Amino acid sequence: MNTPAETAAQFLAVGRGKVLLPVGRMACLAVMAGLFIGLAGVGASTASASVPPAAARLVSACVFPAGLVMVTLTGSELFTGNCLLAIPWLSRAVTARQVLRNWIVVYLGNFAGAALAAAAAVYSHQLTSFSGALAASAMGTAVAKCSLSFSDAFLRGVACNILVCVAVWLALSSRSAPGKIMGIYLPIMLFVAAGFEHSVANMYYIPVALLAKELSAYADALKGVDVSCLTWGRFLEGNLLPVTLGNMVGGLTVGMVQWYCFLHGKADSGERE
Repeated sequence: MNTPAETAAQFLAVGRGKVLLPVGRMACLAVMAGLFIGLAGVGASTASASVPPAAARLVSACVFPAGLVMVTLTGSELFTGNCLLAIPWLSRAVTARQVLRNWIVVYLGNFAGAALAAAAAVYSHQLTSFSGALAASAMGTAVAKCSLSFSDAFLRGVACNILVCVAVWLALSSRSAPGKIMGIYLPIMLFVAAGFEHSVANMYYIPVALLAKELSAYADALKGVDVSCLTWGRFLEGNLLPVTLGNMVGGLTVGMVQWYCFLHGKADSGERE
């Protein structure tokens, strides 16, 4: 197990490797990360749809961490975790331009991967499980997310990515796969149980409902549910934008604190390119 100072120093090299990836490879790894998070959303929703409502969020929280486990152990690129690139940037190991390039490519790739998972769930009719209860649950989840105020979505995004970046930090601090999994599991379980907002997860949770509501196979799931707020515009402007901004603030906060506590005042770790 690395000490916090050792983990901070290790992230300098990790971050430099991330920003120097060729765009094609970076995009591919980002699509895979979005797909993994989306598939974790499929699994979490399916598991929670078959239990009483009072236990649904806890069950979902127990399943969803599999997404970040897959991302981490396969070396995929996830936007929310990459907010920790603040550490090598503040240490002057990478440039702001390199960080922004990574964020843009990874964010778009994550969106594509999560949307693919949503499309797979909808068009394979996986949402018809439990006599349509899974589709109804997906609709309810998406409506609740799209009904949040800008400030609520933003603040829940901040809290979420504090926990996600702590999970990434704990995974990096471990030298074994079981240790990485345990480091990831508890913070991610906590953010799902608390109902915080994760931008990449929402790239699955809301599009899956937006796609499903257009198909007659899921018509029964719409009965008794007010889906007037469930539009692409409301998703992008009312949820994804504030959640993304909140995720950035939360992730950058963790990165800046760790840099200040463990790397500030030390010699620059390498030349920028």
